[in-house]
Amino acid sequence: MPFQKLISHPQILKAVADAGHTQPTPIQNEAIGKILQGSDLCASSHTGSGKTAAFILPALQQLASNSPLPGKGPRVLILVPTRELAEQVTAEVKKYGKYLPKTTAVCVYGGTPYPPQIQKLSKHYDILVATPGRLLDHIEKGRIQFSRTELFILDEADRMLDMGFIQPVEEIADLLPKKRQTLLFSATLKKNIVNLSKKLLHDPLMVIVKSNKETEELIDECFYRVNNIQHKYGLLNHLLQNPEWKQIIVFTATKQQADLLARKLTEEGHQAAPLHGDMNQRQRTRTMMRMRNQEVRILVATDVAARGIDILTISHIINFDLPKLADDYLHRIGRTGRANNKGAALSFVAARDMDILKKIERASGRKMKQEALPADLPAMKSCSFEKEPKAASQNFRKENRFWKHKKSTPKYSFHKKRYKKH
Repeated sequence: MPFQKLISHPQILKAVADAGHTQPTPIQNEAIGKILQGSDLCASSHTGSGKTAAFILPALQQLASNSPLPGKGPRVLILVPTRELAEQVTAEVKKYGKYLPKTTAVCVYGGTPYPPQIQKLSKHYDILVATPGRLLDHIEKGRIQFSRTELFILDEADRMLDMGFIQPVEEIADLLPKKRQTLLFSATLKKNIVNLSKKLLHDPLMVIVKSNKETEELIDECFYRVNNIQHKYGLLNHLLQNPEWKQIIVFTATKQQADLLARKLTEEGHQAAPLHGDMNQRQRTRTMMRMRNQEVRILVATDVAARGIDILTISHIINFDLPKLADDYLHRIGRTGRANNKGAALSFVAARDMDILKKIERASGRKMKQEALPADLPAMKSCSFEKEPKAASQNFRKENRFWKHKKSTPKYSFHKKRYKKH
């Protein structure tokens, strides 16, 4: 079915054509018509299947008509779990709504100063993309009104609950008009997602799109058996020597590991940078900009920080550490093999990880093949995550120019209710 049979507004269709989309994906085919009918919707589809456009396109179609309700608040509220995903969704809104007059979007999330967000919220806007914590901060200060909110969208609801946002989500939902349309999108429909949908959605339609064989074949999955951390180092360094690999995301279990591994890879001559939650928004944005500009070839990231990354040149995912949850594995490998591009996902598996590997295979329904180790692995310089991780992280930040900024941020200390600069 072409987009013309799903979306009628010519300006939206023009933006879709500019983006190079000719045929809707299965989740878009199933969801868009049901959303435009006004039904609540609970939808599940694998990562990289086009879920974002599946709710943005009908939302823009609805915004093309004037709101009958007075006020300045958002007509559409989109709730997402992370800053990166908030930026990605906002970019998609602007991409598909660029020809629509008077359709503006505001994006608010933590880790950035309040004044610019307050200024944007004081003006007229139609779509609000937000993370739960920062949104509640603005609500408590009386900066947002929901009197004309017609559409409430939860994106990546499974991750939102994994991160402990269920109570904030329910608090925000209670503040919205009772008469509204609610959409819930998730990569998986676990029991807690179904329970949440029963609380927030009214008589919802269910849309479940499973990955087909063609989609699965886009990502080549395999694993290597490793003995210890040094074994991982040597194997990683060996694999990264392949010049045919474009850009790579290496996933680690902790923020300290991400910093240290990025530092070791840089010392080995690789173009590497970390991405994790301890970095402020300016640093994270700059890192992503360098990745998109291909100044960085290897991104060493944690699960939360990498959520929502959509870069088509990512050819390989390497699980330096396996995630504890099978769902996180599925989200990780969804960073590659996007837009019908081929991708690969490689995992380093120690003896203690075999149980996790079996859970991942059960969740994905696929048996992962084991690759033979290279005969001679070049060892990376000795490094232990248990030796002065904080100092190593600080040294790495000083040594790499992307951590440096032209203007340093002044530090403040709180003493006798006065801020003193030092």
